[in-house]
Amino acid sequence: MLPIGIGVGLLALIVWAYLPKPIPVDAVAVARGPMTVTVNEDGKTRIKERFIVSTPLSGRVRRIELDPGDPVKANETLLATVLPSDPDLLNPRALAEAQARVNAAQSAVKRAEASLKAAEAEMENAEGHHERVRRLHERDAATDDQLEEATLEMRTAREQHRSAEFAVEIARFEFEQAEAALLRTSPDSISDASDWAFEIISPIDGVVLRVLQESSAVLSPGTPLLELGDPRNLELEVDVLSTDAVKIQPGDTVLVKHWGGERALEGTVRLVEPSAFTKISALGVEEQRVYVIADLDASEAEAARLGDGFRFEAEIVVWESDDVLQVPASALFRVGSEWSVFVIEEGRARLRKVKPGHRNPSTVEVLGGLSEGEQVIIYPSDRVVDGVEVTPR
Repeated sequence: MLPIGIGVGLLALIVWAYLPKPIPVDAVAVARGPMTVTVNEDGKTRIKERFIVSTPLSGRVRRIELDPGDPVKANETLLATVLPSDPDLLNPRALAEAQARVNAAQSAVKRAEASLKAAEAEMENAEGHHERVRRLHERDAATDDQLEEATLEMRTAREQHRSAEFAVEIARFEFEQAEAALLRTSPDSISDASDWAFEIISPIDGVVLRVLQESSAVLSPGTPLLELGDPRNLELEVDVLSTDAVKIQPGDTVLVKHWGGERALEGTVRLVEPSAFTKISALGVEEQRVYVIADLDASEAEAARLGDGFRFEAEIVVWESDDVLQVPASALFRVGSEWSVFVIEEGRARLRKVKPGHRNPSTVEVLGGLSEGEQVIIYPSDRVVDGVEVTPR
């Protein structure tokens, strides 16, 4: 009996070893929840309004003592001093050129003032339109989209008005420089050369961004000396693929991450530039990319920690919803031209076609084919086929 029992036991072990065993798989449940679709790219900050201060006339420029980061105050801070270098400053041709620059600068002032009036009218019209839409929205006579569009138009008009004010200031500054330069072209013959010094004063409140000409030198008119800007007036610049740019609209939210702070900052898309440019990727592939410009919605303390040209990672929200039926993107695969998943039914894997919707790098919206609570297999191996017995890990 003992040998017979041992033989039967060995036979049972052999049969059990060759029986098909359930395949261990990773599975998750189909669930509802919030979902966000974003366009992720690197970006950098930049100052909205930059000012290049240049020499208004030829002459010897004294050494510039300012350094990058030094604060400057409008109509007070001395940026540079120009001294006459030779008689060319006083010849008839230079005099005629100086007079022409005065006339051109005067025309630029008139043009900038006209643009300012137009921008002011557009801003008043946008503010009035926003107020009317807001009142209609309070009475449920206007949609949320209409209110957001009116708010965006108002903000854009205000920024254009602010830019027009800057343009008027710099035009007046250039006119004053040209007018003063004209006076310097005919100095009194008995005056000392030091009395002819032409002082260039800062046109704005801000800081020195770059010193383009530090040492004393004899320069021709129009030579750049300094670059000025206000670091509190920042905007975001993100270059995205043109195929992604068509999904982005003004008013979309921009999340600023990995900029060096403890929390992510937010911004609002103001402009998707209409012209693309060619850029060579790290793999040597030519890409058509588009600049997306956004306003930074951050506190003054947080914005002060950023500067011009600082890098960050941007996530531009192009679609979001609070209640979406979704599965991990790793559960979907193609069978022919259709998307499918493996669903666990009574301990077996069943192939099922699904209709996907929006997707992001981790999850996919399910429009049809699955129900909430069903178990789907993620990262299915080639051993998983329709009808095979499986067991979740």
